Amino acid sequence: MADGSAPLHEEIGHAIAAITARVMPSLVHVGQRNGGNGAGIIWRADGVIVTNRHVVREDRIDIWTMAGEHFTGIVAARHATRDLAVVKVAAEGLPAAEIGDSSRVRPGEVVLGLGHPHGYARSLTMGIVVAAGHATTPEGPRSGDWIQTDLTLLPGNSGGPLVDVRGRVIGMSTMVQGRLSLAVPSLTIAAFVAGGQGAAHEVTLGLSGELAMLRRADHAVGFVVTGVAEGSVAEDAGMVVGDVVVAIGDVAVADEASLHHGFTLAGSGEASGMTVLRGGKARTLRLPTRSL
Repeated sequence: MADGSAPLHEEIGHAIAAITARVMPSLVHVGQRNGGNGAGIIWRADGVIVTNRHVVREDRIDIWTMAGEHFTGIVAARHATRDLAVVKVAAEGLPAAEIGDSSRVRPGEVVLGLGHPHGYARSLTMGIVVAAGHATTPEGPRSGDWIQTDLTLLPGNSGGPLVDVRGRVIGMSTMVQGRLSLAVPSLTIAAFVAGGQGAAHEVTLGLSGELAMLRRADHAVGFVVTGVAEGSVAEDAGMVVGDVVVAIGDVAVADEASLHHGFTLAGSGEASGMTVLRGGKARTLRLPTRSL
């Protein structure tokens, strides 16, 4: 160009290449000893890897990193309905992925998918988010199920990361439905890796309740508190029946996945407060650290 700057298509190409180079080290190849292969994501540097349940039919599998290291992976947990599996390898200092907040994903965002389609390692596909985990049900809108994209997914992409333009993992490629590709949201994966779907942390905090559509511009969804256990962390924080939890720490309550992620953080002491609506007005309640 006349001003010396690179053409737009070159800038876009360099940006995509940079994102790919950033994420690629956290991609792994998953091989089953009776045949078949897929992808996985290095979730934690201490050897925790996540992939699809249908990729790991055996309890012991082969894991290859993009640096060429080989490990025997032990399947530590499976989730049948969400098609998730946690695999552990004996390693430290692995290049873990940066995990993004899937509750903030919106239709129209550009996303990248990495994997090994038909055995071709380190392959990339690009598209946009068609629906950010939203579905229409007889009971009304629901979110938190799947991130739907127009990515091209083939056998071998399963278990690979779905990343945003900053290189953060916002989901895991799982299946194709019609012309759309589906990914498990990152917050759902985080809740599973943490050891459940959040119920244990609700018990730890002493809360019971249910998600509800609030029909507010500032908070579309909230967790309506229907019970507070005596002597619990929630009671000590000053929470009462009728409060509506709209954020836990920095995690906004948008769906089941984000709620469970927030409870996980609170249960581990990483979220020190909750934002609740009381009488329609927002207030922050500090969670005491003594009981977490």
